[in-house]
Amino acid sequence: MSATPEVLLLDYGAGNVRSAAKALERAGMTVRVSDDPADVPHAPAVVVPGQGHFRQVMEAFGHSGFHGPVMASAAAGTPLLGICVGMQMLLEGSEEAPGVPGLGLIAGTVRKFEADPARKVPQMGWNSLRMVGDSPLLRGLDESAFAYFVHSYYVPADVQVDNGALTEYGVPFWAALSQGNLHATQFHPEKSGAVGLAILERFRENVLGG
Repeated sequence: MSATPEVLLLDYGAGNVRSAAKALERAGMTVRVSDDPADVPHAPAVVVPGQGHFRQVMEAFGHSGFHGPVMASAAAGTPLLGICVGMQMLLEGSEEAPGVPGLGLIAGTVRKFEADPARKVPQMGWNSLRMVGDSPLLRGLDESAFAYFVHSYYVPADVQVDNGALTEYGVPFWAALSQGNLHATQFHPEKSGAVGLAILERFRENVLGG
């Protein structure tokens, strides 16, 4: 048995695998990077990165063959961590690509920030995290925690999530969420300094039990 919990990091062609792998390793996990869907059913935990346009991300995910195995894994209760667009993929769809279905594991649609002279889109910068409920990712985290965001689309606050963190950029939105075995962050943990590392460490400790 591995001394540290193992995660399967999916390499399907639309995620920053290298930086995600480094961050997960720094947080004390053994990372197995895979482009083979056959690895998913045996994985103790699955990490889904995502970067780029929602349509391209979902198409790459579909072509990779990961869609079916990941849906089955999520349904079986395997812990799943989505990062950036990997969080948006969990929903039913996105305004970035109307008609392109997401994974539909969480009800709701990803929205685009409205253009505003006071706020540039994409949002690039640090936002505070306001804890809601009891997310294993955020348990015991300092209430004044900030994370680093780079995005034009967001998971709106009215999406039904029991546990996570809200933040605001003109409108309130989910910065992180935990819904059953599904966990995700809109921000990049690897770019969020000590807070990002602490969140990945909590995923290891509180979700994977290592």
